[in-house]
Amino acid sequence: MPSAKTKVATVSRVYSPGRVIVALLMLAAMVSVFWSQPLAAAQLPDFTELVEDNSDAVVNISTTSDPGSEGAGLRGMPFDEDQLEQLPPFLREFFRGPRSPFGQSPHSQQPRRSMGSGFIVSADGYVLTNNHVVEGADEVTVRLNDRRVFSASIVGTDPRSDLAVLKIEDAEDLPVVDIGRSRDLQVGQWVFAIGSPFGFDYTVTAGIVSGLGRSLPSENYVPFIQTDVAINPGNSGGPLFNMDGEVIGINSQIYTRSGGFMGLSFAIPIDDAMNVFRQIRDQGSVARGWLGVLIQEVSRDLAESFGLDRPRGALIAEVMEGSPAAASGLRSGDIVLEFNGRDVETSADLPPMVGRTPVGESARLTVLREGREIELDVQIGQLPDERNVAQGDSSRGSQGDTASNPLGLGVDPLPAELASTLGVEGGVVVSDVERGPAYDAGIRPRDIITEIDRKQVSSVEEFRDVVADLPENRAVSVRIVREGRASYLVMRP
Repeated sequence: MPSAKTKVATVSRVYSPGRVIVALLMLAAMVSVFWSQPLAAAQLPDFTELVEDNSDAVVNISTTSDPGSEGAGLRGMPFDEDQLEQLPPFLREFFRGPRSPFGQSPHSQQPRRSMGSGFIVSADGYVLTNNHVVEGADEVTVRLNDRRVFSASIVGTDPRSDLAVLKIEDAEDLPVVDIGRSRDLQVGQWVFAIGSPFGFDYTVTAGIVSGLGRSLPSENYVPFIQTDVAINPGNSGGPLFNMDGEVIGINSQIYTRSGGFMGLSFAIPIDDAMNVFRQIRDQGSVARGWLGVLIQEVSRDLAESFGLDRPRGALIAEVMEGSPAAASGLRSGDIVLEFNGRDVETSADLPPMVGRTPVGESARLTVLREGREIELDVQIGQLPDERNVAQGDSSRGSQGDTASNPLGLGVDPLPAELASTLGVEGGVVVSDVERGPAYDAGIRPRDIITEIDRKQVSSVEEFRDVVADLPENRAVSVRIVREGRASYLVMRP
């Protein structure tokens, strides 16, 4: 017969479910940790083979510039070189030395050197890099991963896209990169870069695609790839690879407040870069498509005022006289929704689409005009090197006949000579703006109003009539011309 002690132990094992549950939970947690660690590690990409396979075609680029060839010298110096020679030695050295308040003379300035990255795109030695890497260079040297060093010539540059094409001299059977398709990229994909940040050759950094089609100031023709790959000075011009070992971008810029990497890097899509490369290689220059319009973003309020279901497209603020857009029948106030069958989601989408279209080719545009979608065919022209925009005369005075209205605006007739100068068919000049809907919309004195709520305003009388019929509690578009440039504003009467 078992003892009482034994009975208690038996009962304890059978009738204490709490302890059993705790033990099972601990065991489950241990198993979960055991399995999750290798699983998580297996999901992280391994770049070892990709780097080994692609490093040979990545190059280090160093340049030398002669300061004398750039017209550098003693800016504002009250003496010429002959007069300097006549000064006492200590004064002569002071004015020529590094502490001179007028800068350094060509005698004391050292050659300027810079460094960047690039990659070989053909076995006979063509190299792609950034324009800013080689801009102003007198000598260009290319160093390969195997330590071979070559002189290179600049075949051509394209400042608009910040691209340059080099040619390695006396080269053959060089390693080359595989070119991918940047149009296949998706946000969230892994990418990696190889370059020479701060002179540290063949540095590898990795991250993900953070955004596509980014527009940066003064870079209207490049739909940048945004990544969080660590990019620093010296990485410029280097390749951005996908996980198939293909180049899908050229590292070009970073957004920074400190001068160093802050998690925002931008690369030129390889599709655009190869288009520029082929033109420079074959023609020595780049020809871009051109419509001849000034465009602006469609805000939520503008979308409402134009009858769009949501903000999208590129709003044409002005059509340049004699441009392909003018010949096709495009008008200010049109909203471009599609270009050759491709959606135009933002105004930043349109310039790259037009720029990539061969000059002389016909393109079909889907446009929203007066609430209806229409299609127009336009023959793409060539982007001019310089475009002059007429500037308004800011010294003009009031012509009288001011109209008072609920918008808080005072307007005068538009003088004929000013209308002719600006290329404006008609409108009214804002002479006074009181606090109210117009002021809140951003309308200011000396602005020229040519259109309200998509209705033409050619005179003070038309202005009065249009304002009197404005709907309440709805966004209303107003087209203005300010300092020669047209744009649309939105107000709520």
